[in-house]
Parts: sequence; C-alpha cells; structure tokens
Amino acid sequence: MSPARPSTGSAGPGPRATAAPLASAAPLAAAAPPAAAASRAAPRPTRLSSTPTTLTLEWPGGERQTLTAAWLIDNDPEHRDPHSGQRLIDVADLPAQPRIRAAQLEEEEGVVRIEWDGPTPPSRLHTDWLQQHFRSSRSPRRDAPRHWPGGAALELRRDFALATLDALRDDERRRLAWLDGLITQGLALIEHVPADDTGLLEAMRSVGQVQPTNYGVVFEVRAVPQPENLAYSDLGLGLHTDNPYREPVPGYQALHALIVPPDGGDSLFADGFALAERLRSEDPGAFRELTRTQVPFHYRSKDADLAAERPLIELDCSGEVIAVNYNSRSIAPLSLGPEEMERFYAAYRSLAERLRDPHIALRYRLAAGEIAVFDNRRTLHGRTAFLSARHPRHLRGCYLTRDSVRSNAALLARRLEAPSAPSALEAIEEIR
Repeated sequence: MSPARPSTGSAGPGPRATAAPLASAAPLAAAAPPAAAASRAAPRPTRLSSTPTTLTLEWPGGERQTLTAAWLIDNDPEHRDPHSGQRLIDVADLPAQPRIRAAQLEEEEGVVRIEWDGPTPPSRLHTDWLQQHFRSSRSPRRDAPRHWPGGAALELRRDFALATLDALRDDERRRLAWLDGLITQGLALIEHVPADDTGLLEAMRSVGQVQPTNYGVVFEVRAVPQPENLAYSDLGLGLHTDNPYREPVPGYQALHALIVPPDGGDSLFADGFALAERLRSEDPGAFRELTRTQVPFHYRSKDADLAAERPLIELDCSGEVIAVNYNSRSIAPLSLGPEEMERFYAAYRSLAERLRDPHIALRYRLAAGEIAVFDNRRTLHGRTAFLSARHPRHLRGCYLTRDSVRSNAALLARRLEAPSAPSALEAIEEIR
C-alpha cells in the first residue's frame, strides 16, 4: 500500500459553502501544450464547491475529490522551481490555517483559481493535474506485489518474467515488461548470457546500478577450503535473505550460472511476503512479535566487521509487509528480558517452521548462461547440497540498489506509455 495521501474522502459542503455547475469541458488544446494536446483526454470537473477549509471537485460519473486548504496551498505551482519541480518553500512558510475565500474554474485555461483570506496571493492549479492525482490515488499501484505462496507448484521459466539478454538490451518494451515482473513478483530470469567474466555486468546494465560490497563489485559463489561464508562451501543452504547486517541491505541480487554440476546445487526461491502474510493469518501473535523486535545481525571476516539491527518482518505505515530479513547464520545474540526472549523465540520458531514447508519453495537448476535476479528484501533463496570434489559449481553474483531498478522501470514507463495528463512540471509551465 502506498502511504496515506493528502486527498481525503468526499464530504458534503459545510457552512459558507458555495457551489456552481460548470460548463461542459472546453477543448483540451486550451489546457495542454500543443504537442501533447491531441493525445490527452482528461475530463474536466462538472461541479466545484468550496468551504473555508476544503475544495470539492465532482468529475464526470459522479466521483468526488475533496482536498483540504492546507494541501491546496502547499501544492500551489508558484511554490515550485520551474526547472526542477522542487518546492521553494517549507510548510512553515505557509499560513498555519489557510482559509478559502472563493474558488472558481477558469475554463479556457483549465485551471482552478483559489482566492485566500488575508494577504496570500491566489493559487491556480491545473485541472488535468488534479485529475491525474485523483486517478493515481485510486488506481492499483503499478509495483504492487503479486504473491506466490505455492512456489513448489510453479516453474521459473513459465510463471515468471523471462527475457534473453539481447531482448532485454535492445527491446525497451520487453525490458519494461521484464522489470515490471521482477518488481511485482520479486524474481525473474535472463537467458542466453555469455558464461564468461563480462556477461553478468553486461546484463545488469539493463537492470540497475550494481552495489559493491566488501565482497567486491561481483562475487564468486563456489566451494573453497575453510570459507569465511558458508555460501562458499558445497553445503546446502536453507532459505534466507542476504546481508541483513549491512546498511542499507542490498535491494536486488543477481546470480549468473557459469559452471553447473549434473546433480545437486539446485536453486531454491520462496516469496517472503506471502510467507509473512501466512504467518499474520495463522499466528498473529508471532507476526506481531517479529515486526516489533529489533534483531541484531553481525558478520565478521578478515576485511569486514558489519552489524545492523532490524526486525525479521518490516512493515510500512499502513501495516503492509515491505521487507523480510531472515538469515539464521548471521543473527547475533539478542539482548532482551526473559519474557521478551521467550516471546521472540516462540515467534522466530513459528516462522522458521513455515519456511520448511515443502510447498513454498520453487526449485530450479540454473543452466550455464542463465541469470536469476531476485528481490533480496522479499525473495528468500537457498540451494541444495552438491559435491564440489566430483563436479564443480560456479555462480557469479552481484547486488543492485533497489531504487535504481525501480527508477529504470519508471523511466521506461514514462517514455513508452504517454501520460493522459501533464506532469507537475508541465502544469507549472502552462500556468505560468
């Protein structure tokens, strides 16, 4: 869920309310730059009413959008830099209790003009921009997670985003679809990548910004004697997320198969968000405990000493799961009172037992030249054991910043999917 928006639900006009029916929508060319006018068909409000503290717009179809005076004056385009779109003022620079004296629609320009009590100059907000805000506040998020609780019944190549390296690099629409799949499902696959030293980083140029760590820009996942990290052994690894001891935790991880043994070393993936929601439903007390207990994580090697604290399940302000941090290998001793310790370990075990449910994990053996990319804040991963003395296994990995992956998708969507209303910057330019 996205954070609560300043826009509120509809409410009937209070004292001093004024209301006036509006004329039918004027030609769109009057409200949009000429180059964009032909492609835009955002409707105009059919009715406008105001009280001293709210403005209500009624849109075709009877939908109502009610905005507070504080929100309206805060979003006055005159308070933004015309080049960057960033605010030039702070909320403390605005009237503490702004009051609307009058509001009207300027039909030709497609602008709502608001006059304020006191010396504050009038505000003018573009109706197309207000409509865009209204629609976006009610529409499903493009990046809303799509849960997959029964991973064992799924196939990576069939049920998740799949693209060749050439398609990802050369076809923007295919890349956008692939990125959308990665973001919403937390797991995707790239195939036909050269199984050499350059293939992984070449592929990641189309995905996001690589995040170097103490392991380097890339890291080699293969069995070595006396490994500093059990990932560099031939042991099986239970489902986990990587690097919860790091700040920030890497957002995405990519694993490129270079050498694959004929048996063993299969990759395991499970949807941590679906698992957390299952825990919330089946054991709400455990879920609550794991969202409010800060857990210390620690990693120490000859060239790094990393520590951080975070709950095993993180929520946003609306209570939606936004991250799962599960790595039993790196949890440090907790410092809690006896009662708190008992509650935590009971909740921790409740989650761990569900992680062993054979139905939750998708199992897949990467072929040489394939890259699995997954959300390290959501998708738990692991592997089955293998015998490195008989058959070597070599994956090359890297981490990517979360914001760069999402930014790449947003920029592609902005370029490929023409908006139906002006951006904030366009609205500022039109009004000025």
